[in-house]
Amino acid sequence: MKSDIILAGVGGQGILSIATVIGVAALEDNLYLKQAEVHGMSQRGGDVQSNLRLSSEPIASDLIPLGQADLIVSMEPMEGLRYLPYLKKEGWLVTNTVPFVNIKNYPSSEALAEEMKKVDNLIAFDMDAVAKEVGSPRSSNMVLLGAISPLISIEEPHLINGIRKIFSSKGDAITEMNIAAFAKGRDYTVEFLKNR
Repeated sequence: MKSDIILAGVGGQGILSIATVIGVAALEDNLYLKQAEVHGMSQRGGDVQSNLRLSSEPIASDLIPLGQADLIVSMEPMEGLRYLPYLKKEGWLVTNTVPFVNIKNYPSSEALAEEMKKVDNLIAFDMDAVAKEVGSPRSSNMVLLGAISPLISIEEPHLINGIRKIFSSKGDAITEMNIAAFAKGRDYTVEFLKNR
């Protein structure tokens, strides 16, 4: 088993929290893990990106080569599209469709939609709206984690345990809302794959 995942977004969107939960869960699954983080100007809305490599065998490098990512996981559509050169032909782009407009020449929604249509394996939906459904607008990153969970080889209970460990200091209510957001995202992908 091997999974190479690129996590992308904008500072403050919770991309590194996703990486941390996956890391905790991977260790519970007795997997090897390497992670390289690239922090942009996160306080100013700069891009944040993390390479996450999981395997049942030892991993030599923490960086994912061009054309070798199994998944590009993005909290923001333009950031997901930015890393498409890293995606394998059979890989998946899983992204929130809500843009984070932080530059003057940000592409139009139509231009983003046209580019996303070129991706063979795409899961894209409004994760912010799903997070609001569970009463936690800030948990769209956990919706995204749930959405990718059927595509990675980590057991669901270990991912949920990872969420509990990461958010337990914020109290039970916040932890449970994040788990509910995860479940909604997972349900979306399970249904999507069933009807594909």
